Amino acid sequence: MPIVESVLISFVAGLALAVATAPVGVSGAVFLLPFQMSVLQVPNPAVTPTNLLFNIIAIPGALARYRTRAPLRSPLTTLLLAGTVPGIIAGAVIRVFLIPGPRLFRLVVAVLLLPLGLWLCLSHATRRHPHRRPRSHPSNRFIAALALAVGVIGGIYGIGGGSLLSPVLVGRGLSIPTVAPAALTSTFVTSIAGALTYAILAATNPGRDIAPEWSIGIAAGIGGLIGGYLGARLQPSLPEPVLRTGLGVMAIGTAVLYAAQSLH
Repeated sequence: MPIVESVLISFVAGLALAVATAPVGVSGAVFLLPFQMSVLQVPNPAVTPTNLLFNIIAIPGALARYRTRAPLRSPLTTLLLAGTVPGIIAGAVIRVFLIPGPRLFRLVVAVLLLPLGLWLCLSHATRRHPHRRPRSHPSNRFIAALALAVGVIGGIYGIGGGSLLSPVLVGRGLSIPTVAPAALTSTFVTSIAGALTYAILAATNPGRDIAPEWSIGIAAGIGGLIGGYLGARLQPSLPEPVLRTGLGVMAIGTAVLYAAQSLH
């Protein structure tokens, strides 16, 4: 695909995904990676650091908005970073040396997207029964272990982890105003750590497709930066249940397709 065409498509994709995902609290990076693989034909494992590059560029706008509402530094932020940063470094190493090929990686994508899609489709139903939420907050040990696991997944898949941390922590009783800025800050810092890890791996392993596709990542990131701002501004007028269901169906469909392709 010509470079100009791929840059334009990447920008539009980042913009559209961010507008659709920002109102429901899910990272556009989760859906950008399958788009890179299937439409833009970004090679493995370069698709993962390209996704992290998207996060680094797209997130600051949302961080600026949250900073006006709540402090970005908090004990929860520190606890999340203590797990996600070493986790994403380990995940990057696993991605490069253990699952560099597309077949096994498509199965990994399917395993991640399927539960995310089910959560998106069913979360509006659980919101109708707020009394079912556990009363006791999760322990620091649980949060640290969760953050480490999410960091490893983020290093493999190419996400900072906020889209996985937020539903679990909110579901365990923490408030959205507490979780959102902490998860977003963790996603941003962790994405930087992951991108740096991939840069080091690319420099020390010449001949592999480890470095990000810079033009695609930057173009999609700029689109995501604009789209995230627009999505947040349009949130009151956008039909969140419809967006959640649509994204959930897309995640489930992609998961089923990738699972079938990897197991065929």
